[in-house]
Amino acid sequence: MLIITAPGQGAQTPGFLAPWLELPGVAERLGAVSELAGCDLVRFGTTASADEIKDTAVAQPLLVAAAIVAASALSGVSGVSGFSGTEVPADAAAGHSVGELAAGVIAGVLTADDAMRLVAVRGRAMAAAAATEPTGMTAVLGGDQEAVLATIARHGLTPANVNAAGQIVAAGTLAELDAFAADPPAGARLRPLQVAGAFHTRHMAPAVAALRDAAADVAVADPAMTLLSDADGAAVTTGKEWLERIVAQVAAPVRWDLCMRTMADLGVTALIELPPAGTLTGLARRALPGVAQLAIKTPEQLDAARDLVAGHLAEPDAHGHGHLPEWRLIVAPASGTFRSGADQQQLGMVVARGAEHPVAAPWALRPAEIIEWLVEDGDPVSQGQPLVRVQSEGGPGGWVPPERSEGA
Repeated sequence: MLIITAPGQGAQTPGFLAPWLELPGVAERLGAVSELAGCDLVRFGTTASADEIKDTAVAQPLLVAAAIVAASALSGVSGVSGFSGTEVPADAAAGHSVGELAAGVIAGVLTADDAMRLVAVRGRAMAAAAATEPTGMTAVLGGDQEAVLATIARHGLTPANVNAAGQIVAAGTLAELDAFAADPPAGARLRPLQVAGAFHTRHMAPAVAALRDAAADVAVADPAMTLLSDADGAAVTTGKEWLERIVAQVAAPVRWDLCMRTMADLGVTALIELPPAGTLTGLARRALPGVAQLAIKTPEQLDAARDLVAGHLAEPDAHGHGHLPEWRLIVAPASGTFRSGADQQQLGMVVARGAEHPVAAPWALRPAEIIEWLVEDGDPVSQGQPLVRVQSEGGPGGWVPPERSEGA
């Protein structure tokens, strides 16, 4: 089983798009969609400096365009505009942060042109939200994950990216990050990131509203292949749900660790990362041992990618989605202290500054649908932090309150 992945902001490097413009029609197509993107994709992808392409309003359209260019080349279609994505030979797709828009194109959920329109709004709106208050992000490398998450929550920060074991990104105000640096988790190293703001946190709420308005006029189709969501690693089966998740994800944590867990559950045997590649294959190398990986950086690697496709592409099932994981995560609606509920219908609440935020599933849970509690009663939690893993039916065992559950 083969999955194609698209990287997120921070993966870009000066001139990374230059070799791709040598393919027939790519330069012309990129020039044509630059108006949709709101920036000169050809210049920013070839001659712009590192500081120029660090700008959120530039980096995001550039990354989505690059991923679509490579995916279309892999499928034998030149350019960007008009590319539907359904020609891409893959069993599944996933994208990290803004890479989700490219993954949506690859899975046939939306057109490349609509993806470029949305990413232009997304990039500008996130840049504007970041400019309203001094915020930032700090990578936390190593340390015990529970201790790291508890320290992040104690300082009012959000685990904006949980990329893999030992790789978590904390985000919030600069004052909160300074306090965090003075009181780091035991055994962890902190590395401040050169980003414009606290992405995937509550500080991006204004950007969510802007993207929701832009998405209102976008026509979507159901995925033509398994399409994973950064919110909880789940496979989404409708275009409507995917679009709703894409909008909300701007202000919610990225759970790439759970995407990789789903890849393992699905039986993925090969992973291709689209340009500017390297980050996601690096994470997969550690988290998915035995899975063949290819980071496509230049067109010269397309033949190797086609060989990987030929050796790992699976036969789709009758629904065209492979074997979809049945589990979902329920996350904290706010930062505060988790208090468990009396039964599976009242899972609990998050108490913050005197306010109580209920924690509930979007459907009436049966006892066997609780798979695993990820927190205990009284634990500090951050907004978007996973609290409990559930499945629609057939879950093991009965419901156990989190204060008594094993391995919570």
